Amino acid sequence: MDTLRLLLAGDVMTGRGIDQVLPHPGDPRLHESWMRDAREYVRLAERANGPVPAPVGPEYIWGDALAVMERLAPALRIVNLETAITATGQPWPDKGIHYRMHPANMACLRAAGLDACALANNHVLDWGLEGLHETLATLEAAGVQIAGAGRDRAQAWTPAVLPLADGRRLLLFSFATESSGVPREWAARSNRPGVALLPGLGTRTAQTIARRVEAHRKPGDRVVVSIHWGGNWGLDIPPAHQAFARELIDLGAADVVHGHSSHHPLPVEVWHGRAILYGCGDLLNDYEGIGAHGHLRCDVGCLYVLTLDEAGNLHELEVEPLQLRRLRLGKADAMARSWLLSVFNEGGRALGTRMQSMADGSFAMCWK
Repeated sequence: MDTLRLLLAGDVMTGRGIDQVLPHPGDPRLHESWMRDAREYVRLAERANGPVPAPVGPEYIWGDALAVMERLAPALRIVNLETAITATGQPWPDKGIHYRMHPANMACLRAAGLDACALANNHVLDWGLEGLHETLATLEAAGVQIAGAGRDRAQAWTPAVLPLADGRRLLLFSFATESSGVPREWAARSNRPGVALLPGLGTRTAQTIARRVEAHRKPGDRVVVSIHWGGNWGLDIPPAHQAFARELIDLGAADVVHGHSSHHPLPVEVWHGRAILYGCGDLLNDYEGIGAHGHLRCDVGCLYVLTLDEAGNLHELEVEPLQLRRLRLGKADAMARSWLLSVFNEGGRALGTRMQSMADGSFAMCWK
């Protein structure tokens, strides 16, 4: 069988505390009501799990994830990059949190071998239009493909085109909704930079995306539609999200729907053979010392490896649970894996999916 293996992950937030432990930390000043110095997030992590050996090398934050990615051997690696990469710009006014990583720390993203980043999210313009310009230029100079943000609407709505070894391509479209915290003013326009902000999640929007996919798609291409949507906490999948994701698949606009915004993973669905990841959770953040949100955890991240058959249908889904300790990804412990398994399976029951734990600590998904 001719298959394609994709590695997808949720939010990668390399700004703030993580930026401060990398070789080239930026200005640590914050504009938060509860924290004024990014180094305080490092101290919180150290109080929770021990000292961070700063400055760390660019590969440090990925920890055990690097070996996992090599073992899984995906054709492409795609994440939602939820930070500006800039040393310039001004903090967006009246916004509680502003993420940025110094451009000189770009090596930490290259260390993970990322092929593309979805950028339509609620932090890419934290440092204004100037910061966005530097973010785009830094990623482009590093050879990382981008989707979802641009110097104008045309670029923001244009997919990243990722070549595959057999001459085919993968198209990555990236969109955001206001429900994820994206200000309406961030929408890219014909003469203004910004993000690909969806006007809603109705049929008309799904049809608009389907037309754009059709305009770019060639025979044999696979399509990932990446969407930053919904709030940060909660296990319920909004009916509007489910209806929209299913409609994208029914219209032939997506082989995979790659959802994110929630700080923790959400259940997975397979609809007419196609995978819907409603929320991939955070992969990297500096929340380690903040603690759990009720019974919900944001220190447990996942790598999702999807194997698609030649028609774009999901053939296999493997999930690798990881856990943040000292701002570094390591293998998830037994308690974290048990919690994550319950999240996937309690919500997945109504979706017809179930995760089973494998001997090596990873999960394999079964579906009807």
